[in-house]
Amino acid sequence: MLLADAAPGCMNNETPAPEAAAADPRAPATAAERPATERLRTLYHGWLSPFSRKVRIALGEKGLGFGLVVEKDWERRREFLALNPAGTVPVLVEPDGAVIAGHLAICEYLDETQTPGSLLGTEPRERAEVRRLTAWFDEKFHHDVTQNLVGEKLFRRFMGMGEPDSNAIRAGHQNINLHLDYIAYLSERRTWLAGRTFSMADIAAAAQISCVDYLGDVPWVEYSGAKDWYARVKSRPSFRPVLADYIPGLAPPKHYANLDF
Repeated sequence: MLLADAAPGCMNNETPAPEAAAADPRAPATAAERPATERLRTLYHGWLSPFSRKVRIALGEKGLGFGLVVEKDWERRREFLALNPAGTVPVLVEPDGAVIAGHLAICEYLDETQTPGSLLGTEPRERAEVRRLTAWFDEKFHHDVTQNLVGEKLFRRFMGMGEPDSNAIRAGHQNINLHLDYIAYLSERRTWLAGRTFSMADIAAAAQISCVDYLGDVPWVEYSGAKDWYARVKSRPSFRPVLADYIPGLAPPKHYANLDF
């Protein structure tokens, strides 16, 4: 089961995006036709897409303003496919109309083009550790936990794919313990997960955890070290908009947006 970041049928479908319909000459100027100074960055995202949240936090850390468009990428909307033929979120559209697709490409692009500071580290060994841990949460945590909990409980319903797989949910609940233990281990020995400074590793971890926490599936009581680290992440201004998310018909637990749990 794949989340909205890689909806069914998207990963191996290389069909080119369809051509856009002819523009109505009576219509007002589109965003792409307006001067760049009048436009804002736009991020196409999914509500509980951890990779979309990762990009949102990175944009916040860089102090960049942006608008949000919720994209149900499993619907494979023609206009969205014209932006990203892969049909997946996140997709960032810059004020000048440039399109950057995929969380890895967007985050590296932001780090290379925007100040202040680097979220990927400043020296080779530090950058290697940031990348190692970022991959750990983007890939392993997502596979072990997020897909099994958020994917089964939420996206099956959105996509009309039937009842959740109870075995997958059970595996997700079991697997999260290893990851919370690892976060506690790292945070006891370092200021942040990859070292002395807040980095993309913290962003990747918090983005995944926030999606699972929205469903109330993180056993915080048993993992005080991980809880203390996450409380520090929640207090960052870049993270607060994520805590304000509300999915119609599915309210988060009371502690979700509470900075002190």
